[in-house]
Amino acid sequence: MVNRDQILQIKLEDLESLHHEATILRAILNSLAEGVIVADQEGRFMFFNPAAERILGIGSKSISLEEWTGVYGCFRTDRITPYPSMELPLARSIRGETVLDEVIFIRNSEQLEGIWISTSSNPLFDSKGEVNGGVVIFREVTGRPFREQYEQLARAVEQTADSVVVTNTEGVIEYVNPAFEVTTGYSREEAIGEKPSILKSGYHDQAFYQSLWKRLLGGEPFRGTILNKKKSGELYWAEQTISPIKDEDGNIQNFVSVLKDITELREKHEQDIQLSIARNIQQQFYPSDVSVPGFDIAGAAYPANETGGDYFDYIPTPDSSLWIVVGDVSGHGIGAALVMAETRAYLRSYAKILSDPGEILSRVNQELTSDVEGERFVTIILVHLDPRNLTLTYSCAGHVPGYLMDSAGEICTVMGFTGIPLGVLRDYNYCSSEKILLGSGDIIILLTDGITEALAPDNVEFGGQRAIELVHRNRSHAARGILDRLVQDVQSFSQHQFQEDDITSVICKVN
Repeated sequence: MVNRDQILQIKLEDLESLHHEATILRAILNSLAEGVIVADQEGRFMFFNPAAERILGIGSKSISLEEWTGVYGCFRTDRITPYPSMELPLARSIRGETVLDEVIFIRNSEQLEGIWISTSSNPLFDSKGEVNGGVVIFREVTGRPFREQYEQLARAVEQTADSVVVTNTEGVIEYVNPAFEVTTGYSREEAIGEKPSILKSGYHDQAFYQSLWKRLLGGEPFRGTILNKKKSGELYWAEQTISPIKDEDGNIQNFVSVLKDITELREKHEQDIQLSIARNIQQQFYPSDVSVPGFDIAGAAYPANETGGDYFDYIPTPDSSLWIVVGDVSGHGIGAALVMAETRAYLRSYAKILSDPGEILSRVNQELTSDVEGERFVTIILVHLDPRNLTLTYSCAGHVPGYLMDSAGEICTVMGFTGIPLGVLRDYNYCSSEKILLGSGDIIILLTDGITEALAPDNVEFGGQRAIELVHRNRSHAARGILDRLVQDVQSFSQHQFQEDDITSVICKVN
């Protein structure tokens, strides 16, 4: 058993070992050419090696953290602005931050000419992992290394993808980098000696530029987005920062402007906004399930992109009949979504007061032709179900044919074109089919060309016949089951390649 004296002996040996290691560590740190300073969490200096005193010109002082800048003479890279004590690398590391290669200008009572130092700092942690101080390591970079750093900076400016322009206090261009030439189309020789007004687009008024120059001449930087014009006359959006450059006495010597061409980003942002609006519009188009006595109906739309041109709808009427609509607006995006919304509104209005499908499409066509002016068109198949008499009538405006399959799985009616797409000829009159009698087990199949024209890897189309055969094989299932299997079969046929077009279908079974 270990007795008390033995325990004390072990602890004394541990302390001696730690003291020996600390002595070695201190000797190593004191021999370094780099300055090393360690401070506790209150900002008190715990270690200050000789190199730190030599570089800074002033050794360790019993001062508060807030006094660091004033005592040691820490300045920003403009050599004029005092470096706030709380933002110095060591102060930031005491708060848990790691800082790498921060350049600071030092000028104090001992370093009258001033020197540049490069500093890196890290937080120190106790045994519990909590920050209990910080350490900073720094070296002087005033000589050749700093010149190398300057040359690296110059090369970076020359090679950066952003345009850099330097003017004098009169606004005359003295320097442009290669990126400026690429972005604006003006060569360096053409730009130097001119003013940045060569880039004016006319979009911003005189008050805008007066405010900009007032800010700059007051010593404040400008940040904003400006619409500029290239030498070719092409307009482009630039995210621009203009900063005044001051000398040691605080006088403005030059202005530096950095321009980033954000035209594509801005267009992408605007496109995303449009797609979001279109997507919200379209979410209102797709109806929930509908219940009609004697019928089992299911519909779905799967857009190829964020927004699609396909559309389906159910419109109940006061006499308990039902309109089923499947359509396709040319194009995609917010334009197609708005035309779809307009088409839906007209259809729902006329379907409440008219009973003939052809007459409804004729009225809707007149309205759309006046609005879209030939820019877009809409294909639609409009089906009227009469549950009381078990009949069907339809009108098809240039849309993919629908099919009526009997209980034996045979196609008894192809619901083909009865007219051209909507929005093409204003005074075109659409006709309707004769009334078609429905029987128990009949299935109405309505599709869009996203199904019939879906491509396999060898560019073979899915086609209407494959859709008919799939419904035939699954006709004993409920309408939703048939629809799900149809979509799955189309996706499997195309081997889940990128979906080129919207996929929409309505399946209606007669019970």
